[in-house]
Amino acid sequence: MEAEQQVPRRRGRPPRQRENLMETRELLLRAGLEVLTEKGFSATGIEEILGRVGVPKGSFYHYFGSKEVFGLDLIERYGVFFARKLDRHLGNPSLSPLNRLRAFVADATEGMARHEFRRGCLIGNLGQEMGALPESFRARLKETFEDWQVRFAACLGEARKAGELAPEADAERFAAFFWIGWEGAVLRAKLERSAEPLEVFADFFFASLPTG
Repeated sequence: MEAEQQVPRRRGRPPRQRENLMETRELLLRAGLEVLTEKGFSATGIEEILGRVGVPKGSFYHYFGSKEVFGLDLIERYGVFFARKLDRHLGNPSLSPLNRLRAFVADATEGMARHEFRRGCLIGNLGQEMGALPESFRARLKETFEDWQVRFAACLGEARKAGELAPEADAERFAAFFWIGWEGAVLRAKLERSAEPLEVFADFFFASLPTG
C-alpha cells in the first residue's frame, strides 16, 4: 500500500485566527507601554489596559501567562524601542559625537513635553518600584540600562577620538553618570510637569565633560 501523499503547508500569511491573536497581543503591549510610562506597574490594573484595547475582561491570560510575563515583555519591548531611538541619534554621521548626544537630549525633552510630562521612562519607573515587583524584573531592568549605557559610552569614545573630549576622559564612567542623573531628571520633570530638570541636568553633564 502506497504511503499517503502529504499536502505541503501553504506559505505566506498566518491563519486568520493566529493573525488576530498576534494583532491583539500587539495592541495590549502598546496600551501597556502607554499606561506604565504614566503610572506604576503595581498601580495599573489589567482591566485598564484591556479597556483601552477593547478586549473583554478575563481574556488577558489568553495572550499572556501572567501579569509578570506581561511586564517582562514590556521591558523587552521598551528597551528595544529606546535602543533604536538612541541608535538614530548616536549614529547620525551628519553631527559630531557630542552634538549627537545633545540631539538625543533635545528629542527626549521634546517627547516628554509633547505628552505634557505625564509619561516618563518605563525602565526608570519600574526601577523605582523594584521593592514591590517580581524579582525576575531586576536582571532585565539592569540589562536594559547597561545596554543603553554601552551605546552612550561608544559615542563618547568617538568624541574622544575626534578630539571633542580629553584623551583621559573615561567614556564608560561618564555614560554611567549620564544615565544615573538622566533618570532622576526624568522623574523630577514628570513631578514638576516641566522641562527645567532635564535642561539643568543636561547643562551640568556637558559642562562636566573634559574637553580636548
